Amino acid sequence: MAKPRTAYICTECGAQLGRWQGQCPQCQGWNTLVEGVVEQAPAGGGRFAAIAGQTSRLQPLSSLQPREEPRQPTGLDEFDRVLGGGLVGGGVVLIGGDPGIGKSTLLLQALSNLAGSQSAVYVSGEESGEQVALRAQRLQLPASPLQMLAEINLERILDVLRDSRPRVAVIDSIQTVYSEALQSAPGSVAQVRECAAQLTRFAKQSGTSLIIVGHVTKDGTLAGPRVLEHIVDTVLYFEGDTHSSFRLIRAFKNRFGAVNELGVFAMTERGLRGVSNPSAIFLSQHGQQVPGSCVLVTQEGTRPLLVEIQALVDAAHSPNPRRLSVGLEQTRLAMLLAVLHRHAGIACFDQDVFVNAVGGVKIAEPAADLAILFAIVSSLRSRALRRGLAVFGEVGLAGEIRPAPRGQDRLKEAGKLGFDVAIVPKANAPRQAPEGMRVIAVDRIEQALEQLRDLE
Repeated sequence: MAKPRTAYICTECGAQLGRWQGQCPQCQGWNTLVEGVVEQAPAGGGRFAAIAGQTSRLQPLSSLQPREEPRQPTGLDEFDRVLGGGLVGGGVVLIGGDPGIGKSTLLLQALSNLAGSQSAVYVSGEESGEQVALRAQRLQLPASPLQMLAEINLERILDVLRDSRPRVAVIDSIQTVYSEALQSAPGSVAQVRECAAQLTRFAKQSGTSLIIVGHVTKDGTLAGPRVLEHIVDTVLYFEGDTHSSFRLIRAFKNRFGAVNELGVFAMTERGLRGVSNPSAIFLSQHGQQVPGSCVLVTQEGTRPLLVEIQALVDAAHSPNPRRLSVGLEQTRLAMLLAVLHRHAGIACFDQDVFVNAVGGVKIAEPAADLAILFAIVSSLRSRALRRGLAVFGEVGLAGEIRPAPRGQDRLKEAGKLGFDVAIVPKANAPRQAPEGMRVIAVDRIEQALEQLRDLE
């Protein structure tokens, strides 16, 4: 088989050159030339002849019958939740995370469970087979017919996968795999893009469920070209502090399920174990109520979570007071302090304000606004909030309290965990409050703070 022809392709204008140059002669862009494989036109037709032969005819969308893709449960409930119920045949999953966070451990556990009922292959490019076997022994995984392949050459990996035709395969990791068609080193943009494209094409043609492990940069984003996230079906991020025993898996893209789903795991001596009640790890256990603490009912995908928001307000000892948030948006904190001053008359311009979400969880939804303001006011006044109070709601610049999605599910989760009072946006007020819970609906920040004082 002839070796594929390579060229240097401009990422800006698409121009092809036979050798690398610092500047593209077509668009004059600097450092835009990347090595890539030049696709050959099929014999006996134009460039799109093969595709045109497969495209039979146009069909109205209403005549097509959608079908539900069968799922393959991995045996790890929290992992299945993030995937949307399990793996899909022909689906490609990309999972990234910091080194040592537990990606290989999680996938080895999942494949050990799957190998008992179907063929599974674990391709390791970073560790030898003996190292993977040692990890399996340390995790006390049951003996299973899981097939192991220690290889980084793409062509050899594809040959093995075509011969064995497994139902599930793991590539750990894509940055270590290289193709002989390219001269660049493993991990380069060209190698990652080409290897991922070839592996994805194999998965779609064979129906194999493929899981690809990717490295992350210092910023926590997946390393390599952005197209890597576009060609796969599901993108998962492994989050968590290596000094903590808890790990979070978050779905940022999923063509076969809901996005923003969250899976919570605890790292134990026998690997990762799913946490059935994740709200418990995001709530601090205080002997008595303390100032600066407020419980937020947030929503991660289809799962409501109770997270404790803590705030510390202290007199500033510098001309520029500090505004610092951990797990919450930094810029939104400054906006909320301005709303608090303008519409409630509570000034913090001479105070340092620190806000933290307990448990290392990252909250991006604006429904956390009201809980943040309550925690700040509680710390500023040195008065603890009422025990059993749960809060959610978005705060607008005009001082209004905006509704949050799935408000009824949030209230049910709070009531299930024993909270008996909730302050919510007026638009989220239920027709019938959950049993044993008092729901207070507000539509302005001034009204919310007045209700807060009445509860003290």
